[in-house]
Amino acid sequence: MGKGGMSIDDNQGEEQNMAAWLVAINTLKIQPFNLPPLGPHDVRVRMKAVGICGSDVHYLKTLRCAHFVVEEPMVIGHECAGIIEEVGSEVKTLVPGDRVAIEPGISCWRCDHCKQGRYNLCPDMKFFATPPVHGSLANRIVHPADLCFKLPDNVSLEEGAMCEPLSVGVHACRRAEIGPETNVLIMGAGPIGLVTMLAARAFGAPRIVIVDVDDHRLSVAKSLGADDIVKVSTNSQDVPGEVEQIHKAMGAGVDVTFDCAGFNKTMTTALSATKPGGKVCLVGMGHSEMTVPLTPAAAREVDVIGIFRYKNTWPLCLEFLRSGKIDVKPLITHRYGFSQKEVEEAFETSAAGGNAIKVMFNL
Repeated sequence: MGKGGMSIDDNQGEEQNMAAWLVAINTLKIQPFNLPPLGPHDVRVRMKAVGICGSDVHYLKTLRCAHFVVEEPMVIGHECAGIIEEVGSEVKTLVPGDRVAIEPGISCWRCDHCKQGRYNLCPDMKFFATPPVHGSLANRIVHPADLCFKLPDNVSLEEGAMCEPLSVGVHACRRAEIGPETNVLIMGAGPIGLVTMLAARAFGAPRIVIVDVDDHRLSVAKSLGADDIVKVSTNSQDVPGEVEQIHKAMGAGVDVTFDCAGFNKTMTTALSATKPGGKVCLVGMGHSEMTVPLTPAAAREVDVIGIFRYKNTWPLCLEFLRSGKIDVKPLITHRYGFSQKEVEEAFETSAAGGNAIKVMFNL
């Protein structure tokens, strides 16, 4: 089961460790969570802040996300930060009491991808709350020390937990080579679209236009610094007219488009709106297969870039938060404690959408 834990019974002789277990469709139960022994390079962390991700909701509603399927009870959660309680014998960089943000994926460090530095592509990745590996919505977890990053004094534990979604935006901006000469279009003003917008601005993007079907999300994007917003429909026949609106809003060529939704229409719009020689970065994975106008885009030499999770992003995320170049606090719209009732209510709130952006547990 990886570092996250191995069973749901056995009190370890101290305060019992409890976790939120996904036991069936639409069913979460707070139950005991037995942790593995602390290895020499591991730390035990008391969880203090855990956010709900769209993938957590997918697992709750369907017991699957992409090709990952929940076949036995699994602890949910992977956006997290906490306080070090115990360190392994070989850990030199952390001490009990340190506040840390946690990178949730443990790669093998032996395969070619890991050796080449692209460990996010490791085929043997053990990632929190990705079957069969348990997650982090628990009182305590055990995790490798090198994946726990000490928080600056002026960065809160909630902000530390937000490093996980922010990392997606940072990795996307690195892949697309965002800089001071890159005008950016973002399809989708959900949580990932918003953190991608914040990351693009921190990377120096001079103008950012964001597109969505929802007025509230667009107003949030505007309040967080989007230069302009464009409301669109879900009808593919509207793409040509909407591309004209996007070009008018941008006032210049679209150098890079981030599709943070991943649907036929959003990708069609992205490919059509991006200027010749530009880039489209597919961030969202709404559809596993899409029918899009790839040939016309290829004829304009529009590059299509994929991303999967992130790599080596936590230090930069923490520096952006420490320096104030990025403020993720406005994204946290709802907070809950760690009781059975509150866990159920929190997931209902996140799944319902509405005015919820990031739902956070305070443990």
